[in-house]
Amino acid sequence: MIEQVRFGLVGYGGGGRNFHAPLISSAPNIEFVGVVTTSQERRKLLAERLPGVASYDSIAALAADGVRAVAISTPASTHADLAREAIRLGLAVVVDKPFTLDAPTARELVRTAEAAGVPLTVYQNRRWDSDFLTIGKLVGNGSLGTIRRFESRIERWAPDRLPPAAGGGTLLDFGAHLVDQALQLHGPAQRVYAEMRGDGELDDDFFLAMHHLSGVESHLWGSWRQAGPGPRFRVSGTAGTFISPELDGQEELLKAGKTPAQLGERWGIEPEHRWGHLFRGATGAPVESCRGRWDSFYPAFADAVLGNGPLPVDPWDTVRAMEVLDAARVSATTGRSVTL
Repeated sequence: MIEQVRFGLVGYGGGGRNFHAPLISSAPNIEFVGVVTTSQERRKLLAERLPGVASYDSIAALAADGVRAVAISTPASTHADLAREAIRLGLAVVVDKPFTLDAPTARELVRTAEAAGVPLTVYQNRRWDSDFLTIGKLVGNGSLGTIRRFESRIERWAPDRLPPAAGGGTLLDFGAHLVDQALQLHGPAQRVYAEMRGDGELDDDFFLAMHHLSGVESHLWGSWRQAGPGPRFRVSGTAGTFISPELDGQEELLKAGKTPAQLGERWGIEPEHRWGHLFRGATGAPVESCRGRWDSFYPAFADAVLGNGPLPVDPWDTVRAMEVLDAARVSATTGRSVTL
């Protein structure tokens, strides 16, 4: 018998419903107990999609039913307060990105969890994107030589609506992924420069440049206003350049109602027409994509709660990413680069 962690989800909006719930329910070492939502409409959706999972009014009610861990998938502005509540109740916590609205709050939250002896991690699922894992393999085996420039984009065309307020704006929402990936591959940032644009209270388009201590230059773009998106990744080194054109397909699978439990070993496999290409001149050779593994996050977190392994994401990594995002906002406001 596999030992299971009794688990709850806080929030059943688009993120909780489409991304977290299917992955939590697919984890073999998790017993998915319930969801905190007071919306009658969302409770109805929960009953239709996951009839064995109960709805709750509060995190405290989940804790009273013996839940050991929760995932928080609510608007970004509520993350810190809800995480503090869960920590006070002694629950292990996954917080969706953006972790918090700024680095000082992120730092304080991690220290609070450490003082309480409670596992705390951040849902940086795009560390397990197929294309990102492929890049890590190419960097590791030397296929690209010494990396000079790392270009990464999440760009969408949605001219008739603002970016979702729940994400805290495009810099926090898309930038949380883009900065985390760049720091994972190339190490700490030394200097940050950014440009931002937005017609309302929330920024809808940004460019962020990071100079890493390793010497790599990262150029990152995020937008809801880009009618002609660029390639998802372009990684340039002294021995070659890898270009991956499209966003990893796991998001599409989840939105289509597919889950790792249904697809098994077929989960995260990219079709050949979506593979990236390794260029050494005018022509490029296809590189088979690594299997995307969003399905590995929650089993790894449950193992950590059971004392059988490390957290899938060190929360201090996210604090450092939040420091970069804070610096980017200062840079965009002042028009100057910011040294960290």
